[in-house]
Amino acid sequence: MHKENIITAGKPVAAASKALIMVHGRGATAEDILSLAKWFPVGDYALLAPQATNYTWYPQSFLAPPAQNEPWLSSALDLLKKMTDDLQQQGIAREHIYFLGFSQGACLTLEFLARNAAKYGGAVAFTGGLIGDKIYPENYSGTFDGMPVFIGSSNPDFHVPVARVHESTTILQKMGAGVTEKIYDNMGHTIIEDEIRLANELVFS
Repeated sequence: MHKENIITAGKPVAAASKALIMVHGRGATAEDILSLAKWFPVGDYALLAPQATNYTWYPQSFLAPPAQNEPWLSSALDLLKKMTDDLQQQGIAREHIYFLGFSQGACLTLEFLARNAAKYGGAVAFTGGLIGDKIYPENYSGTFDGMPVFIGSSNPDFHVPVARVHESTTILQKMGAGVTEKIYDNMGHTIIEDEIRLANELVFS
């Protein structure tokens, strides 16, 4: 399963008051996602990016029945839980822990947060939605207590249907998150400047 292979940048956790967990997409690396940090005001954060085994968090589409992505999906979710628990044990308050993911990493990030809802610092999901052939609200518990979330995606997107983005936003809002969703026509499967601007304004400000 996924090993605890975490690439770090920014400040050491012991010297930081905030932390950002960055989750890469399918076929990518922890170093890839860490390279995005230069676009965000996180100079005084500890930056942590886990590396997926074989460069993928789970084998099938995020729209497959969850059982088809096991045991990899549970292993990936457990890794994020361990990372957040470890950060708190090292002195980073929960409300100062932030999340950012792209594509498969964005899906994993949103799924982790919905299953472990709490008032973290905030989350950014570049092209992602909750995981499963359908939404499984029975898996989700807790409250975000106003935590800011930005979700940006393309219409259309080859991997992430807009309908699932909308469904995910609705679930997170019902759980108390302050979600801003922005759909861009024909953006492609990428991250654009306007998404970065909104993430900075809404989550990292």
